[in-house]
Parts: sequence; C-alpha cells; structure tokens
Amino acid sequence: MINLKKITISSIISVLMIFCANADSLSDQDKERILALKNTALSSNLAYDIDESLTTEVGPRRVGTPGDKLAVKWAVAKMKQLGFDRVWTEEVIHHQWIRGTAEARIIAPYPQRMVAIALGGSVATPVDGITAEVVEFKNFAELSSAEPDSLNGKIAYVSYRMERKIDGSGYGPAVKTRAAGPSYAAAKGAIALIMRSVGTDDDRIGHTGGLQYIEGTAKIPGAALSNPDADLLSRQIARGNPVKVFLKLTAERKDDVPVTTANVIGEITGSESPDEYVVMGAHLDSWDVGTGAVDDGIGVSITLAATHYIANLPQRPKRTIRVILFAAEEVGLVGAKQYVKTHGHDMGNHVIGAEWDFGTGRIYEMKPGVGPSALNAIRELAELLAPLGVSLSPKNDAKGQSDMSALGKRGMPAVNFSPDGMTYFDYHHTENDTLDKVDAEALKQNTAVYTIFSYFAAQSGIDFRK
Repeated sequence: MINLKKITISSIISVLMIFCANADSLSDQDKERILALKNTALSSNLAYDIDESLTTEVGPRRVGTPGDKLAVKWAVAKMKQLGFDRVWTEEVIHHQWIRGTAEARIIAPYPQRMVAIALGGSVATPVDGITAEVVEFKNFAELSSAEPDSLNGKIAYVSYRMERKIDGSGYGPAVKTRAAGPSYAAAKGAIALIMRSVGTDDDRIGHTGGLQYIEGTAKIPGAALSNPDADLLSRQIARGNPVKVFLKLTAERKDDVPVTTANVIGEITGSESPDEYVVMGAHLDSWDVGTGAVDDGIGVSITLAATHYIANLPQRPKRTIRVILFAAEEVGLVGAKQYVKTHGHDMGNHVIGAEWDFGTGRIYEMKPGVGPSALNAIRELAELLAPLGVSLSPKNDAKGQSDMSALGKRGMPAVNFSPDGMTYFDYHHTENDTLDKVDAEALKQNTAVYTIFSYFAAQSGIDFRK
C-alpha cells in the first residue's frame, strides 16, 4: 500500500514536472522515423557534396567581395533545390575592407624574410612601410600592462602561442591579442602590432581574422606572423640586441563605404505549429584566403543536408525548422545582430537553436541550455544520440555557439554540440581551409546528430523554456 503520509507537495510537483516534460515526447512511430533519418544521414554523401559545391562553384566569401554576393545566390538556389518550402534573404550592411598585400622582414641584426598576413579590418601602413624596433610581450596581459608611452615609435609584438585543445578552449587566450591588441598597443604609443598567428600548426602561412578597433584610440596596422616566423623573431630578440622589423600593409579600410550582403533563411513548414521555429545556423561568409570549406562550409552543409532529409519524410514535423545562413560573421556577428534586430518581436517563437561553427571531427558531447523541466526531454534526446558516440554534458548553460549566441542572449534556449577540434586551428583562417581538410565520414555523423536534434525538437512539442 502507498504510505500517504510520506507523499509531500514537493514530490507531487516533481512527478508533475516529469509528466509534463514527457507528455509531448515522441511516439514509437517518431522514434522509427528518427532511426530512418539517422541511417539516411550516415549512408549519404549529401553534406559533403554540398560543401564541394560551395567551395568549387563559389569559393572564398569575405563580406563585400564578389564571392560573398555569389554565395547568397548559391544558397538561395541550393535551398530551393533541396526542397525547402520557403527561402528568402534579409539585407545586412557592413563597410568595405580590401586586404591588399602584406610584407614583413627582419632588418637587423640578422636580416630575414617573414611570412605575414593582415588582420581583417586593419588599416594600411604608410605607403613606404614601417621600419621600427620591436618590443616582445609574452601575452596580451603583458601588453595591456605596459606603461603609457613605453612603445612610442615602436612595433609591439605578442608572441603567445595558442594551445591545442579538443574543445578549442585554447582559442580564447590567444584571440584576445588579435581582437584588441592593436588598440592596446596604440594606447601605449606603438605604431603597429604584429602577433603570432592564432593557430596550432607549424606551417609557414599566416592566420587572418578580424580585429576590433576601440573607439577613441588611434588605428594602427595589425598583422599576424606564421608560427615558424614568430619563433624566428623571438629567437633573434632573445639574443639581447635590438631587433628592427619592416612591415608594409596595403589594406584599405573604408568605413564610409557601405557594402550590402544578406542572411539567407530557409524553412520547412511545421504541420501543426508553423509559427514555432526550431533553428539551425551556420555562417555563409568566410575569409578570403582559403575556400571556407571548414569555416564554415561544414556548418552550411550539415544544416542544409539535415533539413533536406526531414523535408523528404512523408509528413512534416509539428514545428517549422528554420535554417539561417548568417552573413558577415567573421567581422563581428553582423548578420546575427541584424537578425535579432529584425526578429526581436517574435524571438519567443524561436523554441530552440543550434549552430555549427567549429571542428572537423565527430561530435562527442551535447550541452543544453534549457529550462529545468525540459531537461527530461534533453535526456531523451541524449539517449537517441548516444549510439552515435555523443554524451550529455552535466552542465545546462549553453547559450548557442557563434551567431546563435546573439539569439541565446535574447532568451532562446540552445544546444551546443561539441565536435573534435584538435586539428581545426591548423587550418582556421588560412589558405589551407580547403575541401581536402573535411573529414567526409565525420561529416556524416555530425549531420546525423543535427538531423535527429532538429526533428526531435520540432516533433516533440517540448517547451524548452520551462
């Protein structure tokens, strides 16, 4: 017999929460469809073929370039070809930047050529370049702690080397210099900043990436050295004699010249709740030095292929699945910010989202960011993903990766999937970001994960905010 005395209000509430969380869960038929979707994704080359199409027919897609405009047209056509019900674009405005060329060399004491690349958005050097003594800082903290006027007439050099981590966590400490280093160096009197590339490789190529000038601070040129050349420069400095470097960038930053691009959005319409959106995202733009096959051709391919598989089912899921290919991510999440501005009135209809913008290997973990009662549904999703080698993180603080974080900050629940990123920063923002770096078999697993996630979220009816 049940001991009624031991039944408390809190236990009743707990039971009700579990019941409510599972009330709209999947039927046996839904689970059979998920199994079929998984098998389709694992046996299909569609995602790889999409990336091949993007990198062959379009190539690099830096905002404001012909490739960027071509990519928007390509994405609209590809979504329609893959069976999306609705496809449209939403205008995004940025400013013009032209890369130009980069030249760097050690003048003294031991003259040698170095491989360098301009940081995205950098201003140019004077026409004849800059020749000045370099001052080395081991990391961004050392640079930021330098005394005012201590770098007058000199070039600041930050030699911090990024650490290789499976989850990409070595990126944060390294990227601080790229983002804010030029402004911090200028505040100390420097006339330019050079840094070790934010990358984990030993190739003699530079890694580009956007800088963000701080308002009210002088804009000075910023460039990244290849890892071997950063080693070379540090070895010369370690000998104790002044080291002079020549730097010439011909970049053109035109903040008063607007360029127009677009977020590309496609949907398959929900059968019961068409105004509720399960969102998958990736960014369509790339830097101009590779073909953007990894960053973020992989994300574009996964989201389009996953939606295509679901669109081919005999019946649409209950909710709408929306794919957003964001514009101008590489220059500061510009497209994502515009999307939130445009869709702020219906952000409550964005029930959950996930983005791919990191990694080349298989997904090994899922981290949610949902309401407490929705965690039971997430556990059910985790059971479906476990056979694919995906574990459930004990944390529940995901806000969405990359562009999706802009939506997460506005209250949209999110799921972050963690792929193996051990080699990702070997290619990131370099000439080596090309199709041969894409792991076709891992791409199938990743696509299966996103397919299962999006179908589960669209079909289950779970309120992920509760």
